[in-house]
Amino acid sequence: MVGVKAIESDSDFQPALAASGAGLTVVQFSMAGCEPCVRVGPAFALLSSRYPGVAFLRVDVRECRATAALHGVSATPTFLLFRDGLRVDAHEGVNAAALEEKIARHVESEPGVPRGRVDLTHLVDRAGCQCLNESDERGLANCLDRGGKADPSSYLESDCDEQLLITVAFNQPVKLFSVRMRASDLGRAPKSVRVFTNRPSMDFDDAERGAATQTLELTEEQLCGGADDGGGAVAAATAIPLCYVKFQNVQSVALFVASNQGGEETTRINELSFIGTPMQFTNMSDFKRVNGEKGEGHE
Repeated sequence: MVGVKAIESDSDFQPALAASGAGLTVVQFSMAGCEPCVRVGPAFALLSSRYPGVAFLRVDVRECRATAALHGVSATPTFLLFRDGLRVDAHEGVNAAALEEKIARHVESEPGVPRGRVDLTHLVDRAGCQCLNESDERGLANCLDRGGKADPSSYLESDCDEQLLITVAFNQPVKLFSVRMRASDLGRAPKSVRVFTNRPSMDFDDAERGAATQTLELTEEQLCGGADDGGGAVAAATAIPLCYVKFQNVQSVALFVASNQGGEETTRINELSFIGTPMQFTNMSDFKRVNGEKGEGHE
């Protein structure tokens, strides 16, 4: 979710960190009355808009003394970067441009996410999402927001036949670069998919007869990402390219799954996510010439 979450007590920190799962979390350790912390605050908030797939937390070292001590924070502002609950990087001081370079480097190291793009899962507006012909027991929520975790027992499944009409809405306009799907049952994995943009109220007649923005003919190789290799490792889902110039200023995207790989009665999808960029980007140039590189000590 876009925005900076304030951590109000030591007991709140670990649950907030765990909520990000394998995703990147950036934590600002600050202190009330710390002038450098106040100066860098707006830049930190803007970074949360630029990187919607990253969780941003703010911790007051006086309110959360045990957390600050546990992570060796001795000056404010200090920024720590975590993934899977483990510290992967750190930055001290008010140079927001240098902080962004570190964030970008770690975002770009995520499997399946090309340089300059992000996983847009955090921008999905769940209230605006729907799926026609989903089964009552295996609905759309089962394949959204999987966080890169392959779980064969959790999937979206069609109901009456193999067709699905999935609409995914975003809480701000985005540019789409690719779509990722995982399917553990390849016989029931999607095959022919028609993609539409900004058509939030489509029905099956519209999907079959309307002009699609792009039509995808998927292969098993594109859909088998996330399968356990037998040694406990999980492969990243393959990014299925979209025609980038046709997917600008997208508020919602509809996927009409017309058939599946094995001609089965129902279709299953374990994970669905999109890679791209939000339309609203941060211009960090205003924050590159801030004095006070070093952090300010706290008691």
